[in-house]
Amino acid sequence: MAKATFGAGCFWHVEAAFSDVKGVVSTAVGYMGGTMSDPSYEDVCSDETGHAEVVQVEYDPKQVSYSALLDVFWKIHDPTTLNRQGPDEGTQYRSVIFYHDEQQKKEAEKSKEQMQKKFCGKIVTAIMKAGVFYKAEEYHQKYFKKHKNTCF
Repeated sequence: MAKATFGAGCFWHVEAAFSDVKGVVSTAVGYMGGTMSDPSYEDVCSDETGHAEVVQVEYDPKQVSYSALLDVFWKIHDPTTLNRQGPDEGTQYRSVIFYHDEQQKKEAEKSKEQMQKKFCGKIVTAIMKAGVFYKAEEYHQKYFKKHKNTCF
């Protein structure tokens, strides 16, 4: 199994998108990229910890490639908006790819370069080395599966 970590706005919809991909074994929402150890949702929402809301994807590379996961990432959000997705605004909603090894870094950079040719605006997606993943509170996990009538 391999891991991939993406930030593309509110982690609820990001998790839902990746959980439907064939070859994805599990997903978890949480926080990465900040300065505070073990932050809470409230801490992250203060916009003072530096964390992004992310989904960590565990996947079987024999069934789905990292490149295919990147394709999903680009399709589910607007990578040209800085610290914002839809009505959600703040650094925790930034567009970011956290890579877990040098191969992922190379693929992410290549993918971003290719996608820039397809977007009118400048892509602001950061590509950063993965750090510690802090799993979000249980009520955030699989949010849409738990709240089937929730619309976004």
